[in-house]
Amino acid sequence: MSESKHSAADATAPAIAWRELEDFSLVLGGPLYQLFRKARLGERVEDHVLRRIVVICGIIWLPLLLLCLVEGTLFGGVPIPFIGDIETHVRLLLVVPLLLVAELVVHLRMRAVVAQFVERKLVPEAALERFGAAIHSAIRLRNSVWAELLLIAIIFPLAYYIRANLLALESLTWYARVESGRSTATLAGLWFVWISNPIFQFLLVRWYFRLFIWGRFLWQVSRIELALIPTHPDRNGGLGFLGASAYALSPLLAAHGASVAGLFANRIFYDGASLANFKLEIVLLVGLLMFVVLGPLCVFAPQILAAKRKGLREYGHLAAEYMREFDRRWLRTVDRDGEAMLGSGDIQSLADLGNAFGVIREMKAVPFGRDTFVQLTMATVIPFFPLLFTMFPLEEMLNRIIGAVF
Repeated sequence: MSESKHSAADATAPAIAWRELEDFSLVLGGPLYQLFRKARLGERVEDHVLRRIVVICGIIWLPLLLLCLVEGTLFGGVPIPFIGDIETHVRLLLVVPLLLVAELVVHLRMRAVVAQFVERKLVPEAALERFGAAIHSAIRLRNSVWAELLLIAIIFPLAYYIRANLLALESLTWYARVESGRSTATLAGLWFVWISNPIFQFLLVRWYFRLFIWGRFLWQVSRIELALIPTHPDRNGGLGFLGASAYALSPLLAAHGASVAGLFANRIFYDGASLANFKLEIVLLVGLLMFVVLGPLCVFAPQILAAKRKGLREYGHLAAEYMREFDRRWLRTVDRDGEAMLGSGDIQSLADLGNAFGVIREMKAVPFGRDTFVQLTMATVIPFFPLLFTMFPLEEMLNRIIGAVF
């Protein structure tokens, strides 16, 4: 960070150390982060992302491959061999890397988003202490050892219950066999139930915890009376930058979409289901994720709408005064106060005032728009696209796409 930016920040926010703003992150801290540091998997989130992906995927997937090879369920021996379990491969080799990549994206983007509250002088100087307290509260919760221990305490019984009772296919698989009419886990199944799946579930649920921290932080900031600018061109009073936080979560949404798509793939290939059977589930998934990601941004709606009403009132009063004087000078006097209309600044001022009033009238209650919603929806549903090939042959699908475009 340059000296000039430090100086500007110090002048703007004397109650907040600029370094604290720079260090704000949803992904730093906690036991797992400290474990990464001790394992030399990166002092910072930016360091060795690929190495972390390889190590974690190696722990949760490679032993399954080797155990299934030993037990003879890698390529056959059961109706659903390990190599054919699409759901497991997608979750362990695609979703987990996406969850780790999302850490890097969110870490880099969210820090810049939070800093803009101060850079844009949206937080009044008198409220900087409260803003700093919200940052400290978020960091303390992020670093909480007890919070991650609680997640771990929930994950093991939850992961076992979900896999054993809700997500298990009706056919025998590489992770379970039947002996004397009773289903028991194989060695690979035991590793999956107690190692692989809990790690996957922990990485996933920990993201929900981070989103809770983010939503809580935004709610605390929304309780501060911000110095919004009704005429700001972003049509959000200056809060339009918050939409970047939603874009940063695109890899996380893609991870959720891929996880559910893998589940549907197994149902389609082994249980005879069709992608059309899951239309409602896909719609509900998109709706739920949009609520989780975009919902926290809506806490600023009351302030944005209040700034809009205030702006319309104040600029309406200013416009009335200006138009009254404009009308008197240019329409009600013979000599127009001795000024020539050609080249007069009054005309440009009138246009500028009209533009400012138009911006205020177009203010949106939430700091995101249709483009944000569409991009996040696409990030969620893209993993389902390969499953379309289970409904239509490739040639037929290409013909439909070409026909729709041309």
